[in-house]
Amino acid sequence: MKQYLIILACVFTALPFLSHAQLNYIEQGDKIGFNMDTYGRVGVDWNYDNGGSIGRRLNLNNLGSIGGRLEEQDYLELVPAFNFKPFNEDDPTKIKVQTRFAVYSNSLSLFGNSSTSSLGGLTIAMPEIYAEASNINGKDLSIWIGARLYRKGEVHIADHFFFDDHSGQGFGVEYKNTRFASIFVSSTDTTADVPPYFYLNIGDGVANIALRQRNVLVLEHDFQLNNQNTLTGLFEFHRMGGAESDPIPSPFEEGDAPDVILNYPSDHGFVYGLKLQSDLPSLGNSAYNTLAVRYGSRIANGGDGGHSKTWVTYGAPDLEKLNFSGAYSLSIVDEIKFDLSEKNNFNGYFIFTQSKGAADTKGMAKTYWGREVYNYKQDLTLGFRDVHYVTNKFHFLTEFHYSQRKDGEAPKYSYQKFSLAPTFAPTGEKSTGVRPHFRFIFSLSHYNDAAVDNLYSPYLQFVGKQKWGHYLGVKAEWWL
Repeated sequence: MKQYLIILACVFTALPFLSHAQLNYIEQGDKIGFNMDTYGRVGVDWNYDNGGSIGRRLNLNNLGSIGGRLEEQDYLELVPAFNFKPFNEDDPTKIKVQTRFAVYSNSLSLFGNSSTSSLGGLTIAMPEIYAEASNINGKDLSIWIGARLYRKGEVHIADHFFFDDHSGQGFGVEYKNTRFASIFVSSTDTTADVPPYFYLNIGDGVANIALRQRNVLVLEHDFQLNNQNTLTGLFEFHRMGGAESDPIPSPFEEGDAPDVILNYPSDHGFVYGLKLQSDLPSLGNSAYNTLAVRYGSRIANGGDGGHSKTWVTYGAPDLEKLNFSGAYSLSIVDEIKFDLSEKNNFNGYFIFTQSKGAADTKGMAKTYWGREVYNYKQDLTLGFRDVHYVTNKFHFLTEFHYSQRKDGEAPKYSYQKFSLAPTFAPTGEKSTGVRPHFRFIFSLSHYNDAAVDNLYSPYLQFVGKQKWGHYLGVKAEWWL
């Protein structure tokens, strides 16, 4: 039996590579089909500071890929989906069950030098497993249940999903231009010192407080202003359960951790947002501008570490009121893309975020766990990419990024990065979205004194105090 399962898994894995089509549809009787998508990137890099591979971003800390993504590490996604047919052949309802598997290395090592048994080696995650029925009875209606990457807007050259990243586990209903979803945020850690149903932000290295399970209600609606402009309204309500009626047993002996508060009361938060999507046909067939403004309050003030999820609460609570009253986060994102000429495409962006917790300080403050975190931060990044089509198969990418970050009352950190990436696109399509890409990448960055003194970059943490950073590598990226 194991042999048959292994053969079946190998066949499913190979399916996407058997055809140049995006979807590979296999009939199995009359009722089910199968397809698989994929996304991935892989490569190597070399740094002449030490003559070896570093694999660290030049970007500032706590910004992730914001500030340029050309130096991102190896990553792979496989997305198998089963497509079911209705019993009635005349029924236009579309039914899909989709799963997504993601593979990456925690230690930033290369895929080829790592495995799941290596120290800090490969991690396999499953961010999606959901069922969806759409076009129900021919109507613009769909329902879904499960865990999914429920998001749309992305600044691709900064790998930043903004405004409406509601990824998580829950359910949703969509009807015409209106979308409703209920997302349940929870994580159970069975280690002795972590209470159940607390969310712990471990994976991305960003210091955030731990919270009980919460429910996030999301409502969105698109207003079609005219043929070129669409305005999207966003509303979220967050509710985190209390412990008054069901106290959480403390993992600490009495007196061992006097600063740890586990039985704090329930809390809530609100999010309001507007996004204007404008097509710019006079500047190219795919030219557009997107402006998004979002405000979150209380425990819904998330959006840090390169992420924009509102439920990853930022800052410290008010330890007298035992809540996040007064906490907020303001996010502004603008992205524009248009053709400078038949051979040049320009893509620029601006990202601004200002967040504050509920403590009465902009400096360090204690969380419910007695840990000190920054209670205020402000970051700003702007950048652009120019794609020059030398030929259909040879494209030349030029990028510039500027980022600055201020944590609490600490000095402002800033850097500039300039990148050149001669790119081979073997499919021969003259488009910014064509893949696969074979890139040669050279990046040069410059840091201000505060960033250097505090090693405020993954790159600086590896090489030490330097005003200049360098990156040289070759990368392949693909998607289906």
